[in-house]
Amino acid sequence: MAISNPHYTESLRRLMEAFGKLPGVGSRSAERYAFHILKGSREDAMKLADSIRAVKDQIRHCSICFNLTEGDPCAICADASRDHSVICIVEQPKDLLQLESTSAYKGVYHVLLGRIAPLENITPTELTISQLLARLKPTSDGTPSPIKEIIFATNPTMEGDGTALYLQQEINKVSPQVTITRLARGLPAGAQIEYSNKAILADAITGRTRA
Repeated sequence: MAISNPHYTESLRRLMEAFGKLPGVGSRSAERYAFHILKGSREDAMKLADSIRAVKDQIRHCSICFNLTEGDPCAICADASRDHSVICIVEQPKDLLQLESTSAYKGVYHVLLGRIAPLENITPTELTISQLLARLKPTSDGTPSPIKEIIFATNPTMEGDGTALYLQQEINKVSPQVTITRLARGLPAGAQIEYSNKAILADAITGRTRA
């Protein structure tokens, strides 16, 4: 975003340009945010800066499910009371959080960190599909995987459905005995899990069907 006013100082200009890179923030909003920081106390500004730094320094992806976490494994994967024989596959961590808000699901998750989208040059190798398949294979000592059911909770879009179809084929190669289900179509076609309400998501989870 270009800042046209030549009277802004260099540091203020950089701050406006940084705000302008945020989604949905235009030049006027960026200017308003920058002057809010400028007029506020140094303490508040430093708290904001420290919070941004902490998010980048402390949050990582869980080594098991790729949820966002500050500890590894994440709290869900580490919870012995969850049903670790059921994995719900979602596209993004925000989808996981939305499903968790329903309190209707007691299994564990796997976050793909995207969906297959050929037109955007997003291929299966750019997602966490290989890590998912590894969770379905026997361990090195021959112990069978505990996974009994996979729930597809990809978004009901063309890309989400295509990703689910690809996953089904790959899962059947590795672990054909695993039951594959998907969220019931309480989710309208073209909708995003992130923006669905709790009632719709709860119905979709409890009413899931075989894929």
